[in-house]
Amino acid sequence: MITETSRRRHVVIVDDHGIFRSGLKAELGDAVEVVGEAPTVDEAAQMIRHTRPEVVLLDVHLPGGTGGGGAEVVKLCRDLLEEVRFLAISVSDEATDVVSVIRAGARGYVTKTISTQELISAIDAVAAGDAVFSPRLAGFVLDAFGTSGLVEDVRDEELDRLSAREVEVMRLIARGYTYREIASELFISIKTVETHVSKVLRKLQLSSRHELTRWAEQRRIV
Repeated sequence: MITETSRRRHVVIVDDHGIFRSGLKAELGDAVEVVGEAPTVDEAAQMIRHTRPEVVLLDVHLPGGTGGGGAEVVKLCRDLLEEVRFLAISVSDEATDVVSVIRAGARGYVTKTISTQELISAIDAVAAGDAVFSPRLAGFVLDAFGTSGLVEDVRDEELDRLSAREVEVMRLIARGYTYREIASELFISIKTVETHVSKVLRKLQLSSRHELTRWAEQRRIV
C-alpha cells in the first residue's frame, strides 16, 4: 500500500541509461513526484541544485566530472545534505562501491534487483533521515564504519583529501594493478596514472606503494 507521505516525495533520478530512468519513473508511478533526471555527474549536480529534491536515486557509475561517478555527485552537493538525501541504486554490489558512496554522504544503497514497493519504502525512509541498505550490503557498511551506524561520525579526513579519481587509482594500486593496467581500466594515460599516484602519496604523506597498500587495507577499502 502506498502511503500519502511517500506519494509526495520529490525525487531526481540519476542514471546514464535513459531506458532505465524511463522504466524506473514508470514503475514508481504516482508514488513519488519525479522532478528531474540526469545522465552525467555534471548534469546531476546542476539538476539537484536547481530542483532541491528530497531524495536523489543515484547510480554509482556515471560519466562526466572527474570520473568519480555517484560518489562525486554527492561530494559536489555536500552542502545540501541537510535537505537532499541520496539513495544509491546500482547493479553493483561491490564493497568498494558501497563504501565510497556512503563515505561521500549517501544515506543508503540498494541494488537494482529491489522490488518497486521496497524501493518506495526505501525512498520514504531515506527522506525521513533513516539509513537503508539491501541486506547483503549492510555488512560492508558495518565493517567499514563500525556498528554505530552513524556515517557522519566516521569521516576519514585523510581519505577526504583525495578526489574521487584519486581514490579509484589508490584502490587499484593497493590491489596490485600495474600502471598500464590502471590506465586501461580507467581509460586514462599511464602518465595521468603516475600523476594521480604521486598526488595520492603526497596527500597521505606516504612514500611507497607498499605503504599505500597497507594504508588502504587498514581502512578495508581495497
